[in-house]
Amino acid sequence: MNRRLTTALLAATALAASIGLASAQTTLRIGLAEDPDVLDPSLARTYVGRIVFASLCDKLFDIDEKLNAVPQLALSHETADDGKIVTITLRPNVKFHDGEAMDAEAVKFSLERHMTMQGSFRRPELASVDKVEVVDPLTVRLHLKTPFSPLISQLTDRAGMMVSPKAAKEAGERFGQKPVCAGPYKFVERVPQDRIVVEKFGDYWDKGKVHIHRIVYQPIVDSTVRLANLKSGQLDLIERMLATDIKEVRGNPRLKLATVTEIGYQSITINVGKGEPAKGPLGSDPRVRKALELSIDRDALNQVVYNGEYVVGNQWVSPEHPYYQQKFPTPKRDVAKAKELIKQAGAPTPIAVDYMVPQNPETRQAAEVIQAMAAEAGFDMKIRVVEFATSLKEAEDGRYQAYMLNWSGRPDPDGNLYVFHRSKAPQNYGGYSNPEVDAWLDEARTKSGQAERKAIYEKVAEKLLNEGSLIYLFHRRWLIAHTAKLEGLKMLPDGLVRVVGLQLK
Repeated sequence: MNRRLTTALLAATALAASIGLASAQTTLRIGLAEDPDVLDPSLARTYVGRIVFASLCDKLFDIDEKLNAVPQLALSHETADDGKIVTITLRPNVKFHDGEAMDAEAVKFSLERHMTMQGSFRRPELASVDKVEVVDPLTVRLHLKTPFSPLISQLTDRAGMMVSPKAAKEAGERFGQKPVCAGPYKFVERVPQDRIVVEKFGDYWDKGKVHIHRIVYQPIVDSTVRLANLKSGQLDLIERMLATDIKEVRGNPRLKLATVTEIGYQSITINVGKGEPAKGPLGSDPRVRKALELSIDRDALNQVVYNGEYVVGNQWVSPEHPYYQQKFPTPKRDVAKAKELIKQAGAPTPIAVDYMVPQNPETRQAAEVIQAMAAEAGFDMKIRVVEFATSLKEAEDGRYQAYMLNWSGRPDPDGNLYVFHRSKAPQNYGGYSNPEVDAWLDEARTKSGQAERKAIYEKVAEKLLNEGSLIYLFHRRWLIAHTAKLEGLKMLPDGLVRVVGLQLK
């Protein structure tokens, strides 16, 4: 009898252990709207890549709900010498995924890599940094060429992501194929267009808040298919669901919806200075660009495609943002004025436009609505659907005339402006160049007061909204749908899926 009882107890204990292990080995499956580009913080530029980086690569700082910088790998910072010296104190006992120490030498290496690596998109974000000094193992001092008010904000994103010097040196240009950072999860594998797999890092500095063992990111371009996979249980979370599906998700007791207004925008980028495509009426004459804007009814577009959920706007920040320029309100549709401007420009109609649109059903629908609206004013918007990463390359090379592009946004307004409008900036896809605007954008970076910076940006707005290369349309609401079993999701205005604190019940 005792022997049977002992055997039963042992079996029960083994079963409980196996259940506990199964519980510990939870997998979170996330559906992405695109396949991320290279997983190298220095070279990456996609929003979906930033979602994956949120699990792989911690930053020196993160943001809170009000866009304030808060500690992550760094504990604090101090500014001296009229803003030209920034001293950063690091968190102790932090390791990279390969076991190497995340110390001041590693921070120096990572920042200098961002600043000097061929093709780095972080270089302009850190252009103000003259040199990086190691003060002691947990202190780094940045010496700036000039005061740079957005610096800490830049360090809340990829410019603040630290990589293992050992791994980066060994991998060289192939680092993005197997990134080694200091985030809560370590890289396991990537199958392009199929999945990215990461697993919990046992030596993470805040490991007590990491509850899910494995995360699988799956790119599924079709929003309807993503939602179907969520409803069937094949996915646990999907980003950027369709606004028209909100009612269905809210009515499903097995699903939950998390939303927040973005800090970015949706716009149409116009090629005004890159090669032959820029020489047509749209690229060469600001009046024709204004005509295209006046042909678009932003409110109707929002209602028809986005169920009225988004915030219409005409600037790089939303009308709710403290840096929004009230002097330049969002224009209403005016087809008669649009036709008049086209006539003044002497452009024969219809004006044919190569309209590049990333492969996304909702974005394509928006483009089709714009196409119909613009036709009434005399435009022939020839939609060309292109895979997202390919569209970025096409834009970079100037092989388009109009480009439907989302920007996920940055906490500081400089992050929504500088790289798109400064002459020869890496994401100035439109090829816009104006020495006055360049000087104002540079000046705004040296000022710390909001009123002073906003006054400078008012001058920038007057130029860009009349002759620039972007037509701003609206500001999305990040729509994240997930299983009701998932707890701890905290949505911030940057729209990233932060995995620390998540639990699957």
